[in-house]
Amino acid sequence: MNPRERGFLLLTSHLGNPDRKPLTTAQLRTLSLRVKQSAPSREDRELTEQDLTVLGYGGDMARRICCLLQEEELLDHYLSRASRLGCVPISRINPLYPLLLRQRLGEDAPGCLWAKGDLSILDVPAISLVGSRELLPENRFFAQSLGRQAAKQGLALVSGNARGADRAGQEACLEAGGRVISIVPDQLSKQPERPNVLYLSEEDYDEPFSTHRALSRNRCIHTLGRIVFVAQADLGKGGTWDGTVKNLRCGWSSVACFRDGSPASRELEQMGGYLIGLEDLADFSGLMEPTGFL
Repeated sequence: MNPRERGFLLLTSHLGNPDRKPLTTAQLRTLSLRVKQSAPSREDRELTEQDLTVLGYGGDMARRICCLLQEEELLDHYLSRASRLGCVPISRINPLYPLLLRQRLGEDAPGCLWAKGDLSILDVPAISLVGSRELLPENRFFAQSLGRQAAKQGLALVSGNARGADRAGQEACLEAGGRVISIVPDQLSKQPERPNVLYLSEEDYDEPFSTHRALSRNRCIHTLGRIVFVAQADLGKGGTWDGTVKNLRCGWSSVACFRDGSPASRELEQMGGYLIGLEDLADFSGLMEPTGFL
């Protein structure tokens, strides 16, 4: 791990200490932009308080950033424990970091992803699945059919490992011999190692579940896939609705909603998504053409 990657971890991780105050995504974005715009040469060495003052930071914030960067011993201990648990950090400047996240989210992309499982799945073109936890039978069948078709067509399935649409699609994909990227909102280190599965999490590998983490990971689910499929949503509420609306407003990817006649699917269509049926899953390439990624 090179010094810049270590710097990303020092700035963005709790490193196992819940009282540690790393930079938020917005603060990291601001720092990255200031460094790049003001003095690109600073990207290759450790920042000093004087550097940060020149970049426009006040004394307290400059000292805070420098203190975070100096906790090398804590980082070494955290990385050693991660290795024993099978967890690997992928900072935003690591070649393994998903290209679509960098392209679509830019400086708002997570500073570091933690991974557990088959890293080669990151090289496989992927589609994403989102949906409600409480599914109607026909919507569950749609999620399962999507997972099976992803496996059949050689695409990885990205989802959030939640009850309902996520797990229905993931399990169907795996049972059909496919590969899954599961972005979890709880402790990555406790996820069971499974063939053809890659678990990812933002922030730390030992961070417990929180509503904030569950909502934050939605942007990764929506940007890792070449297209996002919505198995079921609740109009105006819930993580599936919020994440999909944000995707449509930001233009991260195309959104295809199951044509279930619900008010939510009709409203998402009005926002720029399009409605599909089971028959449309036979060939994803036609659905993905508008995104420009094929």
